Amino acid sequence: MPDELNLSNLKPAQSRRARKRVGRGLGSGKGRYSGRGIKGQKSRSGSHKMRAGFEGGQNPLYMRLGKQRGNTSADAMPVGPHRTFTAPVNVATLEERFDAGAEVTPDTLVERGVLKNTKIDVKILGNGELKKKLSVTAHAVSASAREKIEAAGGTITLLREPKKRKPKRRQRPAASPAKAEEPAPADEPTEADEPNEAAEESEEAAAEEAEES
Repeated sequence: MPDELNLSNLKPAQSRRARKRVGRGLGSGKGRYSGRGIKGQKSRSGSHKMRAGFEGGQNPLYMRLGKQRGNTSADAMPVGPHRTFTAPVNVATLEERFDAGAEVTPDTLVERGVLKNTKIDVKILGNGELKKKLSVTAHAVSASAREKIEAAGGTITLLREPKKRKPKRRQRPAASPAKAEEPAPADEPTEADEPNEAAEESEEAAAEEAEES
């Protein structure tokens, strides 16, 4: 029977190796600088409280990596270049949770346990089949979901009008400079060079009258 537990025989459940005490003389193996080296940041007190990724003040690795373009400010919506904040709801879920002729809104989706709250915009997606006529009110609807809801005789009301995307401007080909009028070849006579027959006849008649006189 083990001895009764008291302060004289109290010990931890698992034996532990005693911590090596530093700064107890050169003979201890951890004296003088206590294993911290000579000077520098890591020799000072509190030097082991540096955050993860700290590289001694130089530009750390995570800042030297390439940056991805996009909206990254904290007050921008959506935050980050590829994030979207919508709660997806498939038409298969509407088929399962709602009766024919029911009205589907963000509030009714919360009541039926589809969504936790109405803080996030709702987008209806087209995964699954829908055979019930429903009146759907949401912030956004995919093209496939719209086709299935309207094919079943339902209606769609958007709480937020989609942004109109500006069409991309097509680059028109550079207009070729107008061709300069090429001068007529020197061999071919122009209108100015062609003789005037009426003028020649008048000159001949004047010459004949002068001879007769």
